[in-house]
Amino acid sequence: MHGLGRASTDANPAQGSAINQSRWAFRICGILLPHPCYAPRMTLVLRLIAWGLAAAVTFATLGPPRYRPHADLGQSGEHALAFILVGLAFGLAYRRYRLLTALIAVAMTGAIEIMQFWAPGRHARLTDFIVDALAACAGLAAAAALDWIVNRNRTQTS
Repeated sequence: MHGLGRASTDANPAQGSAINQSRWAFRICGILLPHPCYAPRMTLVLRLIAWGLAAAVTFATLGPPRYRPHADLGQSGEHALAFILVGLAFGLAYRRYRLLTALIAVAMTGAIEIMQFWAPGRHARLTDFIVDALAACAGLAAAAALDWIVNRNRTQTS
C-alpha cells in the first residue's frame, strides 16, 4: 500500500485482524488509512524545501549568469547536482505520486530549457535537457530506494 513498498494482501483492512491492522495508522469515517512514512509536518517541510530548491534552480538557470553559483564540476556536473537534489527533494515530498512527479519533472526541465531562448546570456541545449531530466529522475529513484530501505528495515524490526 502507499509507502509500505508492497501491496497489501488484506481484502478489507477495516475488517482485518489486529495483526493486519497494526500497519494502519488512523481511522476516518470507519476506514483505516495507511500510516504515512513521516508526519504531515515533515511532509510540509519537505515540500517547502523541494519548491525552494526548484525556485533556486529556476533562478540560477534563467537569471543573470553573474548570480549563478559555480562549482568545479563542469557545466554538466553542476546541472546534474542541482537536478539530482531537486528530484530527491520532490521524491521525498511527494512519495505517493513519484511517477507523476517524474513526468512533471521531465516536462519542467524541458520548459526551463526552452525558456532560455528568451533569457539574455543563456543558451538552450539538448544536452542540458537530457542531463537535467536524467538527473531529476535519478534523484526521484534515489528517494524511492531510500523509502524502500527504510520500509524494509521497519518491517524486519517489527
